[in-house]
Amino acid sequence: MGRAIGMVECTTVSTGFMAADDMSKTAEVELLQAEVTCPGKFVILVTGEISAVRASVDRAQAAYEDKIIDTFVLGNPHDSIFPAIYGTNEAGKMEALGVLETYDVAALIVAADTAAKTAIVKLLELRLAKGMCGKSYMTLTGSVSAVRAAIDSAKAAAGEKGMFLDEAVIARPSDSLIPFIF
Repeated sequence: MGRAIGMVECTTVSTGFMAADDMSKTAEVELLQAEVTCPGKFVILVTGEISAVRASVDRAQAAYEDKIIDTFVLGNPHDSIFPAIYGTNEAGKMEALGVLETYDVAALIVAADTAAKTAIVKLLELRLAKGMCGKSYMTLTGSVSAVRAAIDSAKAAAGEKGMFLDEAVIARPSDSLIPFIF
């Protein structure tokens, strides 16, 4: 059994707290995040064995279906997901910068996992709905061709649920832009 992560994104704060409580009581999962994001949405991120994560996400989805924006369960997420969520990666010298924006948090994390597994890229940051009216974006770096391939696959993943908003690939970003990426 591998490590997994799962997310439930709720439309309201009160539902978010109830769903987080139900998820942690349904199966042996660790709550990594249970917090309010813009504009008053609530995001719950859990980790554990894939069967436990699936059970907890399924429970929340069944119990609060009318208040759920999106969900996912990822088995064996890419190692770079967590440093990117917590903003602990450094950019360094960049051959290319990729940016992908979504309408919700869950779609962005799935897209980032897809991107990181598609090509040799480094996820820099996943900005998850805070201060963005509920939208989210990711930044990544690598060679121009790797970044293009990663962004294309991430765009397809986010588009499956209609959550893709916009994307960009910038070859050799200006040194003056790099401090503003994080």
